[in-house]
Formats: sequence, C-alpha cells, structure tokens
Amino acid sequence: MSILVTGGAGFIGSNFVHTWLAGSDELLVNLDKLTYAGNLGNLQSLAQDPRHMFVHGDIADRELVQALLTQHQPRAVLHFAAESHVDRSIHGPLDFIHTNVVGTCQLLESVRAYWSGLSPDVQQSFLFLHVSTDEVYGSLKPQAPAFNETNLYEPNSPYAASKAASDHLVRAWHHTYGLPVLTTNCSNNYGPFHFPEKLIPLVLHNAMAGKPLPIYGDGMQIRDWLFVQDHCRAISRVLEAGRPGETYNIGGWNEKPNIEVVNTLCSLLDELHPRADGKSYAEQITYVKDRAGHDRRYAIDAFKISTELGWRPQETFETGLSKTVAWYLQNQCWVENVTSGGYRDWVTANYAGRA
Repeated sequence: MSILVTGGAGFIGSNFVHTWLAGSDELLVNLDKLTYAGNLGNLQSLAQDPRHMFVHGDIADRELVQALLTQHQPRAVLHFAAESHVDRSIHGPLDFIHTNVVGTCQLLESVRAYWSGLSPDVQQSFLFLHVSTDEVYGSLKPQAPAFNETNLYEPNSPYAASKAASDHLVRAWHHTYGLPVLTTNCSNNYGPFHFPEKLIPLVLHNAMAGKPLPIYGDGMQIRDWLFVQDHCRAISRVLEAGRPGETYNIGGWNEKPNIEVVNTLCSLLDELHPRADGKSYAEQITYVKDRAGHDRRYAIDAFKISTELGWRPQETFETGLSKTVAWYLQNQCWVENVTSGGYRDWVTANYAGRA
C-alpha cells in the first residue's frame, strides 16, 4: 500500500512527510515541483529511506501524475501543493491561479480517472484529502465568533481567492463525480522548515542578521497560531476517520496579535541567543506600511474536529514557539541555504518603499 503526497518538499508538506513516516512503513510517493519554497533540504534525512520516494514534477502534468497513480496504486492522495504567500500573490497573482486553481483541477481529473478504474471495494476506501487555509473565509471583526465549517467564503487576497477556488473544485468533484474527498482549513502554521518570508521565520532570520524586524501597519493583526506538527497529526486523523465530503477546520486556539508574537520571539532570542551588545532584539522592531487588503483577524473554531475525531493540539503557543526558535538556532545552515540571492531580491522588492 502507498499514499501520494503533493507539495511534500514545502513547509507543511515536508513536516507531514516526516510525521507520517515516523509512524508508518507504507510507501510515501512525494511529488513536488520545487519552486522557491520547495526544498530538498527539508527531506535530507530521508534520502536513503526506502519508504520515501521523491518525484520532481508538476501536479498539472497529467501524464506524470497518471503514471505515478498507475504504478504505485495509492490508497489516498494528500494535496498540499500550493502557492501560499499573500504578499507574493499581490505581486504576481497568475502564478497562484496556475498552481492553486488550474493545478488542482488537473490533479482532480488525474485522480478521478485513476479512481474510476478501481474495483468497487477499493473505490470505497480511497480518499483525496485537500489541505486549505482559513484565509478563504475572509477577515473577522474583533468580537466575531471564530470561523467554523459553515462560514461563507469571502477571500480578500489573490492567494485566498485561489485557495477558495480550489476548495470549490474539490467540493464539486465530490458532488458531481462522487470522488471521495476531505478538505481541511487550517490557521497560521509555524515550526521547522518554514521558509523565511512569513512572520515568524522572517523575524528570526532578520533578528540574528542584525536587520530591522518589519511590522505591517500597527502590528495588531490577529492570527490563530498552530504548531505545524499538531497540524500534521490532525491531517493524519482526518485521513483515518474523517467522513468523505466533509470539511474540518484545524486551529490552535491561540489568537495573538502580530506585535505580541514578535515581542515574544525577541524575548526568547534575548534568552537563547543574546545580542553581542546586550540589548534586546526588540530594539530592531520597525513599523512599515501595511500590505494591501490586509485581513485584520483570523480565528478557527476547531470544535468539529475535536468532538468528532478527538483531535486537539499537543503544543501550547509557548511550547511550540520555544521548539521553533530552538530549531532555527540549531539549523543555521538550512537558513543560509534558503536565503539565497533570489530570496534577498524578493525581500528587497516586497519591502521597498514601505519604510
């Protein structure tokens, strides 16, 4: 038996691969296009592991995907592959449409053709699990209840709109063709292997490099933070016991303003990796012009997955953040490898004129 994972060299995907293989001996076929955020360094410890088969390729390549499905006969496809950064989607939305919308549609068609050819009993046990985001729901007002699975979709960025479109496609393939699907919508992830363009790894990288720590607007944008390995355990649980056709929201029960997250990071670094001059990293905080259409608040109501499937996060925000900081301090070679010339060019372009 085997499973097929798309985007398994990215941040969440690679953490899922490691988490899954820590408890399973079945073959995991890992398909990744290796765009800027896909990194074989995330999978280095699995290079000689016969349970892990890496394939460099695009989910929109129907011939390749169908060949992998035919050869390995997976019992499930887990779809992580996506362009996932709001700022990048503002600068270049068409890449997000190509991967998140067209790519997902092509993948669904490849999987549908494979699934249609299975025997009825094998069809019944097959699953397609689509990994999505809370950003499809839009922005919450300060006192509004957290997003649940029945919230209307109100995406506000090109990234969020492309993920909303992919969610709708997955739902349509279930209701029109009967494809057994599951969808998960998660809150903000953090943890090891996080590409340093998002808030937490960006702050860690800039802090230790002696650079400004850029805070959009007033820094009071609120996010629900979820440790990535808790997210991976939730996905495994949904695959194991989720009901086909259902959506499960996955959150960390950790709503924090961005500025509070950054101040907590600075305090941890002050303790674990003090500045040479003895001053606090908080002195590097710099407020910059907010990004266009910045959503004010996200929060996930994870009641459904908790009550139906018995999942809850194992990490608190404090324990998860401590593990994250420790990992980045211990893996500076990884950080240096991913913050290449292309990364520096992106940071320069994104923050130009924001001061």
